[in-house]
Amino acid sequence: MAEIIGVRFKEVGKIYYFDPDGVTAKNGDQVIVETSRGVECGIVAIANRQVDDDSVIKPLKKVVRLASAEDKAKMADNRAKEKRAYKVALEKIAANKLDMKLVDVEYTFDNSKILFYFTADGRVDFRELVKDLASVFRTRIELRQIGVRDEAKMLGGLGICGKPFCCATFLGEFQPVSIKMAKEQGLSLNPTKISGTCGRLMCCLKYEQEAYEDLLRTTPRVGAQVQAPDGRGRVTEVSLLTGNLKVHLEDSPDGAYVVVNKRDVKVLRDALPKGGRGDRPPRRQEPESPGAQPAEKA
Repeated sequence: MAEIIGVRFKEVGKIYYFDPDGVTAKNGDQVIVETSRGVECGIVAIANRQVDDDSVIKPLKKVVRLASAEDKAKMADNRAKEKRAYKVALEKIAANKLDMKLVDVEYTFDNSKILFYFTADGRVDFRELVKDLASVFRTRIELRQIGVRDEAKMLGGLGICGKPFCCATFLGEFQPVSIKMAKEQGLSLNPTKISGTCGRLMCCLKYEQEAYEDLLRTTPRVGAQVQAPDGRGRVTEVSLLTGNLKVHLEDSPDGAYVVVNKRDVKVLRDALPKGGRGDRPPRRQEPESPGAQPAEKA
């Protein structure tokens, strides 16, 4: 077993494991830690805890100390500096006529580096911009191009459901989302209805996907031949959530149909899924291990 402390560096970001090294902290405490990019200040998301050795990547970086009043004052000063740096960067981007959108600015705790996050449609030659920024701030400058999902996470906003973005409120990491999920959940494939404000597929498509996969395994498909209480027929419509099937009866002269629950029918011959893979159920996606977080800040 290994003792760890989980630390976040963004309000809603990844949790990284650190070696407490004798420090005892509770959730919400600010701590000074060693990371791959130097000394940083983060917020404790997981208090001191014992975890399996297989859950962490050793050696773990160490917690230096609990943040002091001076450390917290320095963090507040850095936030003020970031606002000034943001304005200066906007001016320099305009002066260099670069096709890029500045999203956020971040000072490292010890002020040894300033990170500028931006989005752009393609590659951007920002070498002159880096020189201009370095001449103003007299420190190491790093520009990072991010995607539109990361931009939405940083800026926040309201989704089409009327609630704040999931990525900006509780999603620590983005999960893979595909159009196949929307199809299996019976949603409209209109891009405007299944895309978030960022223009990518909505993260919430992932939330109920496992439940839909389980239902698909136990529900006859449209076109399946079934034996219903009123006779043999073909499934013409399926409601996954209720389990009700609309069955067209073969012996009905006027084309009548009945609505029955899937528990009350016997599948004689299931229909092939789209793609022709036979009756093999879709492969279940294994959930990520809760201990798979990186052991240090990237």
